[in-house]
Amino acid sequence: MADASGFSLGHVIVLLGAATVAVPLFKRLGLGSVLGYLTAGLAVGPFGLGLFNDPETLLHTAELGVVMFLFIIGLEMRPSKLWKLRRQIFGLGAAQVVTCGFLLTLVGMAAGLAFPVAMIGAMGFVLSSTAVIMQLLEEQDETSSPEGQRAIAILLLEDLAIVPLLALVAIWGAAEAPAAANAKPIWQSAAIALAGLAALLAAGRWLLDPFFRIIARAGAREVLTAAALLVVLGSAVFMQSVGLSMAMGAFLAGVLLSESNFRHQLEADIEPFRGILLGLFFLSVGMSLDLSIVASEWIMVLGGVVAFMIVKAIGIYGIARLAKSDHAAATHRAALFAQGGEFAFVLYAAALGAGIFDARASAVMSAIVILSMALTPIVLLVHARMRPPADVSMHDIDKADGLRGQVLFIGFGRFAQVASQALLARNIELSLIETDVDMIRAAGNFGFKIHYGDGTRLDVLHASGAGTAEAILICVDKPEAADHIVELCRSEFPLAKLYARSYDRGHSLRLIHAGVDFQIRETFESALVFSEQVLKGLGLDEDEARDSIAEVRERDEQRVELELIGGLEAGRKLLRGNAETPEPAPFFKTKAVKAESADTGALGSAAKS
Repeated sequence: MADASGFSLGHVIVLLGAATVAVPLFKRLGLGSVLGYLTAGLAVGPFGLGLFNDPETLLHTAELGVVMFLFIIGLEMRPSKLWKLRRQIFGLGAAQVVTCGFLLTLVGMAAGLAFPVAMIGAMGFVLSSTAVIMQLLEEQDETSSPEGQRAIAILLLEDLAIVPLLALVAIWGAAEAPAAANAKPIWQSAAIALAGLAALLAAGRWLLDPFFRIIARAGAREVLTAAALLVVLGSAVFMQSVGLSMAMGAFLAGVLLSESNFRHQLEADIEPFRGILLGLFFLSVGMSLDLSIVASEWIMVLGGVVAFMIVKAIGIYGIARLAKSDHAAATHRAALFAQGGEFAFVLYAAALGAGIFDARASAVMSAIVILSMALTPIVLLVHARMRPPADVSMHDIDKADGLRGQVLFIGFGRFAQVASQALLARNIELSLIETDVDMIRAAGNFGFKIHYGDGTRLDVLHASGAGTAEAILICVDKPEAADHIVELCRSEFPLAKLYARSYDRGHSLRLIHAGVDFQIRETFESALVFSEQVLKGLGLDEDEARDSIAEVRERDEQRVELELIGGLEAGRKLLRGNAETPEPAPFFKTKAVKAESADTGALGSAAKS
């Protein structure tokens, strides 16, 4: 089906189909999208079903996904923010690369490899996968966290490290073979790289923003998208042409545009291309795993994977602890960075071309790197399962015990904080319990005395004064927890009035059936006030706007009454205007909204509100 000359439309369909099946499945299993892509690539590649015979061609194209990923990361890293990370980039990052490179070189030499082979193999493995780590950080929503910023700083240093490593390979290769007549001296290559870097910085500083202003005035959205792609790819190719990495060029272009007025537009334009190409990159890496090498050299490959990942993790953990990271952060970083990365393939190909690696060494080292990349999501999953729960300091937190407030608040987030103000203004005595320690401390800064207590536990409710409270206000975030608290309070404290915050209409119906005295959806009233102001802004007078909101509120009450009797379907019939009973009337009277759109459009969404 495939040949080395290129890819057909059928190949594209196969790739899309494999990713569509594998990625949701692996995410459902908690293994992450990266391992799904790698497995899908292995399945359709030359060592799986054999639908593709030339994964390297796809890999070269898919590397653009990594390039665009770094461009988007650069857009988030303003120069001032990047300057603050300089010590982590050149301090923490350099320390990690040098330490782990030294340790892994010793491992390679202990396995019987010559020093140049051991060192190049080790340094290739040290350069962790930017694509894998950034994808995992993004899935875990950690890219903007302090630990995520340290990870980005280390990755940036590793991207820079490929330059001297390629130079080292060239030097070793030249020592083994006569120098070519047209070979450039090292100092000249370094000067060209620095000049190219300065040229890119200058262009970004003085040319990019005016360039996008001119394009924007044309008013053609597709031209602006084309210009964004031109800047990303042009910067990447230019950096590669002067001896630096494409990823570094794209990252610098993003940084230079991070304070531009077009930053958000550029991010929106590049994002779809980035996602597709990054997925293709992982697919092509999975295809590149040579199972015949793994089978024939399985002791060397598996031993190399285990030894390299463990030793590298130990080195990372040690550097992290020396940098004053706590145990949890250090182990997480070790698990995240314990794999090799895509730059290893570039380094190993250069070593093969320079005569330092033979074909067997290159294949074995590449297999070790690919397997380590595939194992990273599993390592992180095991680490998350084994990690003990965070040790939250409670020395300044009072636990609920012996409280006697007239009103008991269970949960004290934003909703409860607003609800409490009118009660406090009337000097009503409140008891406040919450399980979020950070929330307790934050609210304490504003004068609230909140006690730590889990309202889903009966003993905590007794200690919080639920037995003597006149009213219990259930303001927790999770609907299931609210349902359980209502059940406990109705059974154990029948004299207390129950007021509950509900999540949506279905939750409101459950609370009403459970017997609460009052419930309200957390966004319902604020949305009505918001809508009323919109109507006024569109020219309706105050009475008309107020009547419209009153009508919406009345119809909503009618829907709730119908749904209590006939279930949610009765409410949907009312919303569509075809309830069997002639009263109440259809939810919307205006002809502007067609009845048939109620299930799929705004009305379908309203049914959940």
